[in-house]
Amino acid sequence: MTETADDLSAPLGQDKPRRKRRLRLPFTAMQLLAVLLGLFLLTFAGFAIFNKDPLGGEPMTRLAIRAPGATDKATDEKPAAGHGQDSKPDTREVPKQAAPGEQKTITMIDGSTGARHDVVIGGGDTTDKSEAASAPPSVMAGINPKLLEKSRYGMIPVVADGLKPFNVYAADADRAKAAKMPVVAIVIGGLGIGAAKTTDAIMKLPAAVTLAFTPYGADPGKLAERARAQHHEIFLQIPMEPYDFPDNDPGPQTLLTSLSADQNMDRLHWHLSRMQGYAGLTNFMGARFIATEPAMQPIIREAAKRGLGFFDDGSSPRSIAPQAAANQAMPFGKGDIAIDVVPTPTEIDRALNKLESTARERGIAVGTASALPVSIERIGAWTKTLGDRGILLVPLTTAMLKSKSS
Repeated sequence: MTETADDLSAPLGQDKPRRKRRLRLPFTAMQLLAVLLGLFLLTFAGFAIFNKDPLGGEPMTRLAIRAPGATDKATDEKPAAGHGQDSKPDTREVPKQAAPGEQKTITMIDGSTGARHDVVIGGGDTTDKSEAASAPPSVMAGINPKLLEKSRYGMIPVVADGLKPFNVYAADADRAKAAKMPVVAIVIGGLGIGAAKTTDAIMKLPAAVTLAFTPYGADPGKLAERARAQHHEIFLQIPMEPYDFPDNDPGPQTLLTSLSADQNMDRLHWHLSRMQGYAGLTNFMGARFIATEPAMQPIIREAAKRGLGFFDDGSSPRSIAPQAAANQAMPFGKGDIAIDVVPTPTEIDRALNKLESTARERGIAVGTASALPVSIERIGAWTKTLGDRGILLVPLTTAMLKSKSS
C-alpha cells in the first residue's frame, strides 16, 4: 500500500476525522402525528366518561345580575390595577340581557317524527331572577279559586272541599250512554306552540275531542282558556326525558332521570303553574323517564295528591305509569293508536278505521294525534259519521272513568 506525504506526517495514534452521521428519529412525522391524535382522543374519551353532567347537555342561560344603577364595568370602567392577571382594560363585548317582556324563540325537533316546534320563552317580568324566566299567567276565567294554591312559580291545582280538578274540569258527556256502547276518545297534543294550529284544533274539531297543551308558548293559558270556552277539556303535557336526550330535547325544565326527586318536583311545579283548568297530566315525549320507576313514581303520587288524572300516550312500551296510577287509585288512561304517525290522508284514515275496530272489540279506544292540518281535516270528517256507525265520541276523562269501572 502506498502512503502519501500527508499520511506520513500525521501524528501517530490518530485517525482521519470521520464523517458525521445524520441523526435519525426512530419514527416518522406521520407516526408522531398519529400518536398525538391518539392521546387527544384518549383524553377526550376519559373526560366524557368521568365528567358526569346531571343536566345531560340541557340548554342553560347565564344571566349577569347587577344592582340597580350599577355601571357596566366591562364598557364604562377600567379594572383596578393589580386586579386579576391583567391590568389592561377589558374590551370584550358584554352579552345583552333580555329586557322585561322580551321573548326568545327556540326550535325543537322531535327525533321520532321530525316535527319542528317553535317555542317562545319569556315575555314576563324578569325582575326576580330566582323565579322562572317568564311570569306565570293570571288565573283563567271559569277556574274555581278553591282548587288552586300558591307555589313559588304561581298557582297550581289542589284538592279542596272534596273537589278534585279531574272531576271539576272534565268535559260534559252522556256517561250513562257511554257505559252502554263502544266509545272512542281522541287527544290532540302539542298545542300552545303556534297559535294558528292551536286555534284550528279548538275551532274545527268537535268539543268532545280532548286537547293537550305543552307548557311553552308566549301565553299558553290564553289559548287553553279559549279551548275551555269551546267546551273542550284540556290536559297538560309534561316534558319528560326521551331515550335520545339531549339530541332530542323536549324543551326547558324537562323532567330528567338524572335529577333528584326534589329537583324534578320543582320542575313539575313550574309546568303546573303555566295554566289552569286542566283535568290531568300527560307525558310530552319521555320514553326513558316514564319507564324509570324511581323517577316516575313521585310524579304520579304528586298528580294523584292534587286530584289530577294521568294519561300515558302509549309511546313507551315499558311505561310503569299504569301500575303506578293503579297503586294511587287515580284516573288513568293509555293511548291505543297514534293516528298520524304517517301524516297522509290515506294512512290517517287507515288508523282511524283501526281505532274504530278496537273500540268495537274492547268497548274503549283512545287515539292520539298532532294538530297538523291534514290530521284535523281527516279527524273532523271521520267524527261526523261516527255516531251513525254505533260508536260514541267522548272526552278522554269519560273514557278513563269507563276504563276504571270496567
